[in-house]
Amino acid sequence: MAINEELLAILCCPKCKGEIQLNDAQDGLLCYACKLLYPIKDDIPIMLIEEALPIDSPASS
Repeated sequence: MAINEELLAILCCPKCKGEIQLNDAQDGLLCYACKLLYPIKDDIPIMLIEEALPIDSPASS
C-alpha cells in the first residue's frame, strides 16, 4: 500500500477541509467535494492545492 492507514485517517483536503479517499490505483488521494486528486509521489502525498489534478467524475461505490 502506498500510504499508511493512520496517516490517511488524519489527512483532509487542504481546500475544503473535507474527507479524502485513496484512489483505486493507490497513487493519489481523492476529494469528491472539490473534484480534485492529490498525487502520491514516492509514498508522500502532495497536499498542495496547486499540485492537485481535476477529476471528471466520482468513482462508483
